[in-house]
Amino acid sequence: MKKLKYLFLFMMLVSLPTFAQNQVEEFFRTDDKFYVVVAVLAIIMVGLLFYIIRLDRKITHLEKNTKHNKD
Repeated sequence: MKKLKYLFLFMMLVSLPTFAQNQVEEFFRTDDKFYVVVAVLAIIMVGLLFYIIRLDRKITHLEKNTKHNKD
């Protein structure tokens, strides 16, 4: 009986976010704010990708310089 109670509680907690998502999606889509949010997230992701690529190139350059100086 105790397991059944915990299972029911778990199922209720798992399903709660799905109820909230519908309301949030409707709110964003009513005023076309959904596309603004997607655009901002895309810009942030592109910025992070650019930063990571640039950082990788700098680290690779530093590794080559230190390896060359040791030899």
